[in-house]
Amino acid sequence: MESVAYLLSVIAVAAVATFMTRALPFLLLYRWAEHPMLKHLGRYLPPVLMVLLLMYALKDALVTGTHLLPSLAALAVVTVLHLGLRNPLISILSGTGLFMFLTQTGLLS
Repeated sequence: MESVAYLLSVIAVAAVATFMTRALPFLLLYRWAEHPMLKHLGRYLPPVLMVLLLMYALKDALVTGTHLLPSLAALAVVTVLHLGLRNPLISILSGTGLFMFLTQTGLLS
């Protein structure tokens, strides 16, 4: 069994590494915050990543047909809630909850 000190040191190293990977870009790029390329990436990269995540999430449903209707229903709920409330946490949690409910109960399958 590992000692408590060893486990705490592993957790501390992981915490510092995580913090540094989050803080380092801000520390290194603060001088170029107004650069047109960074502004362009900041504006267009989040929607592109959302589309990629959507494609990844729906790829199996579209190819195999498994859970297609629950996936589309959850997508519709996320879209409507996000457009109405503009709260990503509520829309994502609601869509995930609906998808899990529909797949676990077998409704719409």
